[in-house]
Amino acid sequence: MTRATCARRAAAGHRAPLPAEARGLLLGLLGVAIFALTLPMTRLAVGTPEAPQMSGLFIAMGRAAVAGLLSAALLLAQRAPLPARADWWPLAVTSLGVVFGFPLLTSVAMRHVGAVHAAVIIGLLPLATAAVGALLHRQRPSAAFWACALLGSALVAAFAVLRSGRQGLALHPADLLLMAAVVCAAVGYAWGGRLAQHMRADAVICWALVLSLPVSLPLAWASWPRAALPAAAWGGFAYVAVFSMWLGFFAWYRGLALGGTVRVSQVQLAQPFMSMLFAVPLLDETLDAVSLAFGLAVLATVAAGRRMPVGK
Repeated sequence: MTRATCARRAAAGHRAPLPAEARGLLLGLLGVAIFALTLPMTRLAVGTPEAPQMSGLFIAMGRAAVAGLLSAALLLAQRAPLPARADWWPLAVTSLGVVFGFPLLTSVAMRHVGAVHAAVIIGLLPLATAAVGALLHRQRPSAAFWACALLGSALVAAFAVLRSGRQGLALHPADLLLMAAVVCAAVGYAWGGRLAQHMRADAVICWALVLSLPVSLPLAWASWPRAALPAAAWGGFAYVAVFSMWLGFFAWYRGLALGGTVRVSQVQLAQPFMSMLFAVPLLDETLDAVSLAFGLAVLATVAAGRRMPVGK
């Protein structure tokens, strides 16, 4: 074996691992990809005003109950210690935001709006998460960072205007529910990301879900569908219960902890357009050149924003 070969093998064996920020962004992107299916799957489960399926209350509380029971089993299997006394309040805030607020508000709204319409409004979530994260973690993003975040949000808003049709951007009740859901998710994401800096990412969402079980389990039982439902509705419910409400947060909170809430949150700018891509086969929606152009433009703002300085 030549010295050159030995040197190459030694270099490969001692290759530097990815920086924490890069790993955080990759995990954040994985979480966003999982979350991007939430709106189309919720639409399948809740149905339309003309053909209603599950109630919004059952979808929200049922998914929390299923994920909460899975979380309890995982924590028992791991013999996980109880959270510190100081962590119970942040866990309660996280639970209110991502276990109760966001699922309930979006589940009710999704019966009255399509996945594309909802996706463009939920597209405001990165800016909201960055704002809450900056306040919570005492970070000071640069003006250029905020410019990228605002540009991405403006692109999302412009797409909403372009695709609004006759309805425009009138704030009907479903829009108000979706905007309130954005606030709930931003608060839950920021607090959960903070907890994940000293707790395991899976433990954060698991304890938040277990904490919600005394409320979610009875409400899920009380709102259980009485009529027979198609397999597609149950499939949508199963996805939001296991992936959207549970596994997706394993990657998401770990990504926020590694890469920083303010910076990693901007990966969410791609979520509306991922949701649209998933909605094509699931909901028979179309994806045209304009949608693709806006999607690429938003992704460009994400790439630019991640290069902007974020200080303490």
